[in-house]
Amino acid sequence: MVDVTESPVERPKRGQKRWYSGKKKRHTIKSQIVICAKSLMIIAVFVDCGSTHDFKIWKKSIGVKVIKHIKIQADSGYQGIDKLHKNSETPKKKSKKQPLTKEEKANNRRIGAERVPVEYVNCRLKRLHILAERYRNRRKRFGLRLSLFCGLHNFELANG
Repeated sequence: MVDVTESPVERPKRGQKRWYSGKKKRHTIKSQIVICAKSLMIIAVFVDCGSTHDFKIWKKSIGVKVIKHIKIQADSGYQGIDKLHKNSETPKKKSKKQPLTKEEKANNRRIGAERVPVEYVNCRLKRLHILAERYRNRRKRFGLRLSLFCGLHNFELANG
């Protein structure tokens, strides 16, 4: 399962446009987290600037290197992942002219219900305040620090 979360950062001196997220209306860092659905262990972490689209982060990070038989579940920010990876699921979006059928709505609910553990992992990392509060240190080291917190998460899951 794949999900992206945004963390606020201090406004940069140079290159502000790169870090500005129109969704959050502030300067952010995006963190992509890939977890195993059964064990809730964090498999991979990738960090990019706030203006980058979720699917573009996927392509930059590990998008092409995933084994074909592994099933990937992602949110609607990853529309088009099925062209790169055939064994993937994303919710179907409605359009103005074509509303969703009952089967498509039921499928979207099923995917959302199965993706709840990813949101729990994000929530757990935000409780450690690295993702929730403004990050004031060097942005180059954010990925390293996030990886350390993910390692703590995995250690806690393994040792219960």
